[in-house]
Amino acid sequence: MLDLRDVTENLDEVRTRLATRGDGGLESLDRLAALDERRRASIAEVEKLRAERNDASKAMASLDKASEEFAAKRTALKELGGRIKELEAALDEVKGELDAIVLSLPNLPHGSVPEGESEADNPVVRTWGEAPSFDFAPKAHDELGVALGILDFERAAKISGARFAVLRGAGARLERGLIGFMLDLHTGAHGYEELWPPALVRDAALMGTGQLPKFEADVFRAVRHYEEGDEAERLHHYLSPTAEVQITNYHREEIFEPEALPVAYCAYTPCFRSEAGSYGKDTRGLIRQHQFDKVELVHFCRPEEALDRHEALVGHAEKVLQELGLHYRVVELCTADLGFAAKKCFDLEVWLPGQDAYREISSCSWFGDFQARRAKIRHRPEAGAKPQLVHTLNGSGLAVGRTLVAILEQYQREDGTVVVPEKLRPHLGGLEVLEPK
Repeated sequence: MLDLRDVTENLDEVRTRLATRGDGGLESLDRLAALDERRRASIAEVEKLRAERNDASKAMASLDKASEEFAAKRTALKELGGRIKELEAALDEVKGELDAIVLSLPNLPHGSVPEGESEADNPVVRTWGEAPSFDFAPKAHDELGVALGILDFERAAKISGARFAVLRGAGARLERGLIGFMLDLHTGAHGYEELWPPALVRDAALMGTGQLPKFEADVFRAVRHYEEGDEAERLHHYLSPTAEVQITNYHREEIFEPEALPVAYCAYTPCFRSEAGSYGKDTRGLIRQHQFDKVELVHFCRPEEALDRHEALVGHAEKVLQELGLHYRVVELCTADLGFAAKKCFDLEVWLPGQDAYREISSCSWFGDFQARRAKIRHRPEAGAKPQLVHTLNGSGLAVGRTLVAILEQYQREDGTVVVPEKLRPHLGGLEVLEPK
């Protein structure tokens, strides 16, 4: 989240930068400014009354406890204490509302982020490879996968409903092989440390990375039987929408000592999203599922290292696509298309011949200290120094299901078979071609 003091002291600048996002928050700033004035006035009033109470207490010490003057001052002191309690309660309410507003405000775009009004204004930074050409009409991945006998959507619907899939035989092996390939690349060539975190996360963890409270409709809440008296725990667990949540909160409420940074982790996890607001979008195939696999990359670093780490992160995600020989492009998100918590972001978009379109396969974001402030993650610049907030970054390395989609569509042949990328074959026991059973 943003720093309340910075927001109130630089309200005009914050309003100008938030306006470039085009996603609201400006009305909240007016309310925030009014509440902050009230908060300051209340604090001053409480401090004044506390000083009066202290003076009155001292004055009473020299009086005869049986005197009428002492009794009168004691009554006045009780009334003063009651007034202080009322003001403190009102102040707590104001602080609570201020906290709620700050939690609802998105991150401020970095000065280098291009301004724009929609994703149509995202500039293409670079492309890699050549789009495959076919002398036949390329098929979409769902048609190819069903014909190959590796994707089953109908039986998945019997088990779990719409937007789920069962991967069979070589399809399941391909998914598993991609996970291993990505993790080996990131832990080997790129130096990440691998984590294997839980899939269930607490609401505090989702709050730390910015999914709550704004995106509560997009996460699945875990419900179980509770014994009487356990109501306080009922809302505490959710299915993780992305391993960004687990990995970032791995260092929640910690302080990195000098020389400990930068730190980089990778992890494979299943991810779960309700896809709220996406009714009618990408209902076929694997593009927008309620459950999907992803390999996530997360960095913790000093503020002065962040831009360089961001470039490195993007390069690590790109390397997966390059090793697999998949044509893609990199776009920089304009201000209006930035994610809620992102300060700057690059998307990797892979080419899908069956859709005749590029589709996002990784978002690589720099969050500044936005997440670290929420999760209280700090570092000491040097021994004995006052702790400062770290900067966090994350990106998919990659979304596994979408990588499988890209392989099916870019490596398809006219007879419906699909060539397995050479670098992936060792992870599939030497399998070279996907063929119908």
